[in-house]
Amino acid sequence: MQSISETLLYEISAVLLECQPDDNLVRVTPETEWFEYLFSASSLMDKYHIDKHLPFLSNFLIDAKEHWKQGKEGCINSGPWVEMYQGQELALEALALNFSRKHFILIKNLGETYLELSNTLQIARDNLLTAEKLEKELIKRNAMLKHREEQIALRLLAAADYRDEETGAHIQRIGLYSKAIATALNLNQDILENIQIAASMHDIGKIAIPDHILLKPGSFEPDELKQMRTHAELGAKMLKGTDIPLLNMGYSIAMNHHEKWDGTGYPNNLKGEQIPIEARIVAIVDVYDAMLSARPYKKPFSEDFVLQHMTENRGLHFDPNVFDTFLSILPEIRRIRSEVQ
Repeated sequence: MQSISETLLYEISAVLLECQPDDNLVRVTPETEWFEYLFSASSLMDKYHIDKHLPFLSNFLIDAKEHWKQGKEGCINSGPWVEMYQGQELALEALALNFSRKHFILIKNLGETYLELSNTLQIARDNLLTAEKLEKELIKRNAMLKHREEQIALRLLAAADYRDEETGAHIQRIGLYSKAIATALNLNQDILENIQIAASMHDIGKIAIPDHILLKPGSFEPDELKQMRTHAELGAKMLKGTDIPLLNMGYSIAMNHHEKWDGTGYPNNLKGEQIPIEARIVAIVDVYDAMLSARPYKKPFSEDFVLQHMTENRGLHFDPNVFDTFLSILPEIRRIRSEVQ
């Protein structure tokens, strides 16, 4: 007649084994069908028998013996493992117990619930891998779209190059300067990704300015200056009305890069932080590079003169914080100017 404990172990599909001094295992409770299948129904199982049929359990016995040697009551867990049973998976788990100076191994059949959970987790893992693959594909596609947007912008900029070769070098430097300052300011990723190309489009509206004004040697007449200043709005109109972030930033810079911190700029007399940060950056590097460059209407100024003039306009023409950042990375700015001629 089975004891209550034996009946309970049988009902939960578990088998209890006692480890003898010679390291052999003696079955304490009646075997179950899966146990009989795996162990060939032997009531006495030596370590070689275990090795042959269940190598995972054999490895766990190494940890179990160390646990028993310590003499502390309690148990350690093998964690689940899977065996093949009559052509199907069988999930098992073992516990090594110390109890009343005796050493036991309890082997439990975790049943179909565990396998169903395991399959569910595997499906979830597969779904995560699929999602990761789709995310990588999305990143790749976004990069391709970004490349196409930049190519569109560069084709527009090429038109300005045909008008004036020096302006072509100027617009390249403006983009590189702006990216360097935006990075030093720790601006958000969207700005960092777009500002180099968008800043290079700051004077795109000059395409619509007649050559007799754009390339005029000497100073402008009042009407000529008024027409020259329309390049900001003309450029903004060229870039307005799109859902492409790069061109939207180009629009913002084209429209606002001649605004001044104190509100005396054009075309809309914006003041302070009303002026978008990308336009405040371009306002600084545009003046710096233009003053250092030869133009049909002027000779280049020395850098000492340019920096003195710009410092006097800190807080008037230029955002003080952005201007200070510009000065802090002046060696990088100079390197860009030297390399892009």
